[in-house]
Amino acid sequence: IDMYCYRRRGHNESDEPAFTQPLLYKAIDARKPVREGYLEHLLSLGGITREEADKISVARKEHLENELSVARSKSSTMVNVTELGGVWKHYKGGFEKDVEEVKTGVPKARLAQLLKALTVLPQDFHPHPKIAKVLEIRAQAAEGRKPIDWAMGEALAFATIATEGFRIRMTGQDIGRGTFSHRHAVLHDCENGSTYCTLANLDPKQAPVELHNSPLSESAVLGFEYGYSLDWPDGLILWEAQFGDFWNVAQPIVDQFIVSAEEKWKRLSGLVMLLPHGLEGQGPEHSSARPERFLMTAAKENIQVANPTTPAQYFHLLRRQVLKKWRKPLIVMTPKSLLRHPQAVSTLEELEQGVFQRVIPDTSSKTIPTTRVLMCSGKIYYELLAEREEKQRADVDILRLEQLYPLPEEQLKAILAKYSESVPLVWTQEEPENMGAWRFLKIMLDAKILGKRELLCSARAASASPATGSPGIHKKEQREVIERAFA
Repeated sequence: IDMYCYRRRGHNESDEPAFTQPLLYKAIDARKPVREGYLEHLLSLGGITREEADKISVARKEHLENELSVARSKSSTMVNVTELGGVWKHYKGGFEKDVEEVKTGVPKARLAQLLKALTVLPQDFHPHPKIAKVLEIRAQAAEGRKPIDWAMGEALAFATIATEGFRIRMTGQDIGRGTFSHRHAVLHDCENGSTYCTLANLDPKQAPVELHNSPLSESAVLGFEYGYSLDWPDGLILWEAQFGDFWNVAQPIVDQFIVSAEEKWKRLSGLVMLLPHGLEGQGPEHSSARPERFLMTAAKENIQVANPTTPAQYFHLLRRQVLKKWRKPLIVMTPKSLLRHPQAVSTLEELEQGVFQRVIPDTSSKTIPTTRVLMCSGKIYYELLAEREEKQRADVDILRLEQLYPLPEEQLKAILAKYSESVPLVWTQEEPENMGAWRFLKIMLDAKILGKRELLCSARAASASPATGSPGIHKKEQREVIERAFA
């Protein structure tokens, strides 16, 4: 303090009194080491002797020295998380190939029963008329008269997971209603303001379902949920950002824990991050969940990054996260406009019979040869699909890469093997060229997968900003990306 005040008064460091630094060091030297000071405190309380304390110290030092020797002797830096005990003894980290796949489908009758149950409210509850309409549509879907939209797919994933005995905990800004007024998991009585959660009242024997709206404190809330996931591996723990890029306020939690804890500390987590993503003319701050940042930190299968395009895909992805004994953080690029897109729907049969497809091949039926293959991820698929129909380009196939990481190399290789190596392969993304998955794929898709074919790209020009602030320019840029993909 004396040194600080002396300099603030305008004196140079060379003019400082000679006694200031020695006094500081003397004060430090006069203090006992932390261990000694704490030990004296413990001895004064009784209950431990100095001999016992010394034995603890020696044992701890020997343990650390042994661990250091083990670490130095390993030829590989790959973490082998096989020694976990307690609540983690049934779960694994490491590579996905070492863990058995699971069936995520649910019988159609059970799905219909649960979807119907999600529309049942207490007799004295008064939902808003618009909410009553939503519940009516869900009841019709349970009878097969309406398709399954995104919110229904998620609700059925939650309902099946909870009634199979797995806890669900979800936090985030406005998650009860859903930022885009789509989820309606927590309903409000429009007369007295009371709330009711149908997901938490499906069956007396179901696991708890907790849905909590949180303040705009992303770092604190995401950090808490990550910690919660460390003690509850056999549940579905989710955090949702109001818009995908809001997680940038919590980037230290992602960098220091979520993507690296397995390698650094042998700690596993099944935390799910739901990040609304998609360039739709809303400006730079409400467009991109920055998938490139997750892909940049992806290594040794430390995380999962997915961008599903249908409610069924989302349904199976969430169930896989709980049922599979492989515990890795799951980053999901969730939709905005697709929440109500007439083509982004599924059937109860797809929830019953399907699984999460890491890659979805082209499903169109045609008789003419393929002259161009487009590969994409996320909502741009539906724009490419509409363009193909408008241009009557049956010669163009569209592949959907639903799981960006771990990259499904074998599935991609098998699908691409069906096409001649002379057929152009174009990765199409709405993000700028320096963002999204393009540069990641350019490096990861080597000759083993591509063969002799070159991977081309149709994307926005490289930019420092995720998106333009002008809706008009956005539409122009998007049009150029789509047209270039078919050129």
